[in-house]
Amino acid sequence: MIPLRDSNPTRTFPAVTLGLIVLNVVVFLLDRLTAVRHAVDVVTPVGVIRTYESVGGLSSGFSMIPVDVVHTSGGWLTIFTSMFLHANLLHIGGNMLYLWIFGNNVEDSLGKIRFLLFYLAVGAAGAGVHVLTNPQSDVPTIGASGAVAGVMGAYLVLFPNARILALVPIFIVSTLMEVPAVLVIGFWAVLQFLNMNWLGGGELRGGGVAYGAHVGGFVAGIVLIMLLGGRNLVDRRYSRRYDPDW
Repeated sequence: MIPLRDSNPTRTFPAVTLGLIVLNVVVFLLDRLTAVRHAVDVVTPVGVIRTYESVGGLSSGFSMIPVDVVHTSGGWLTIFTSMFLHANLLHIGGNMLYLWIFGNNVEDSLGKIRFLLFYLAVGAAGAGVHVLTNPQSDVPTIGASGAVAGVMGAYLVLFPNARILALVPIFIVSTLMEVPAVLVIGFWAVLQFLNMNWLGGGELRGGGVAYGAHVGGFVAGIVLIMLLGGRNLVDRRYSRRYDPDW
């Protein structure tokens, strides 16, 4: 089930959400431009296959490596820098699509400054879960998935009945359907929990996805949005005292 857009208007322009998307795209392009591609010959049962990999770029210095976070004094900074790095077009495209669909309404409810702080906090929480479950891992980790998962958790609390236009698989075909946010996000969350359990703590196996970061960010988003007011934040949007800048 792939969400494409929601039917949930906002009162304010989503400047922070849009800014985060632009920043992620700019960083992705800079990472691609500063990386160097070189050929690697891989021996397989059917012979030698030449592939290409990128070396250097921003990812080489700003990715999060769990063992470095645990054992080096400045390693914790990569918890934040890694949020703005992505491996490929599919990685950044999926994250930014989800951020645009769900982020604008959460920003509208929290206000711009609080939303930015919320985004960074849940992203750090997701990264923290990944580090705790893989403290000796030396595999670099990148992506905004933990932060975006936290935004989805907040959206679930604030707008469970909002209508989401999604691409829904039915047997061997897919169709466009409007479904409640609770089903779209709930389906996604179940997959993350199942994959994390299957991978034994969210290690980077089965496609290199840090499911622990997804689950950690998602749970952190739910808890933090509840602490900040939960559904009362939605009611506040229609109050005359509502301040969209905070």
